Amino acid sequence: MVQVKITGCASQLNPIKAKLSDIIHSCLQEAIGTPEKKRFQRFFPLEAENFYYPNERSEQYTIIEIVMFEGRSVPAKKTLTRLLFERINQQLDIAVEDIEIAMFELPKHNWGIRGIPGDELVLDYVVEA
Repeated sequence: MVQVKITGCASQLNPIKAKLSDIIHSCLQEAIGTPEKKRFQRFFPLEAENFYYPNERSEQYTIIEIVMFEGRSVPAKKTLTRLLFERINQQLDIAVEDIEIAMFELPKHNWGIRGIPGDELVLDYVVEA
């Protein structure tokens, strides 16, 4: 299970949401094996008065927070980070300095999905990679 939260300035984020969603999902698929049908993303486009960020960032500053089942290897997570920086920069022309990525891993028993604890789910994909 992977859920992604994307936050940025509304004026910058709204026009690219669909493309950014595709890029993020393709990186998740390649780096950690997220299935095609398992796209869970939430966009938080904020008006400028509701989004404070460092002066050395531009209005393209984008925060990507990824919450996932624990079990992915450090190399897999580093690959995901590198792919996100590379593809977002190349395909959307957002400077890597304007992209921030945070990953959070939770034990499966800390999730509730489809009416049961996450550690009781029978998954059709591998989490430990």
